[in-house]
Amino acid sequence: MEKILHEIDAEIARLNNVRSLLATLKPGKNGKVIPHHSLSEAARKRISRAQRKRWREQKRAARAAK
Repeated sequence: MEKILHEIDAEIARLNNVRSLLATLKPGKNGKVIPHHSLSEAARKRISRAQRKRWREQKRAARAAK
């Protein structure tokens, strides 16, 4: 009987740990849970500029190939 109670207590402790982890996550736009870490506005702008630069270079290369 003691062994069963000990296993139940261990399972409850494990579930409490999982619950506290899930509590730190927040739902995204589509309802899925995403970790709470986001990029700053400046980082998003840098990434956006870099992607536009890559697209611009691809367009120039495509035009030059014609």
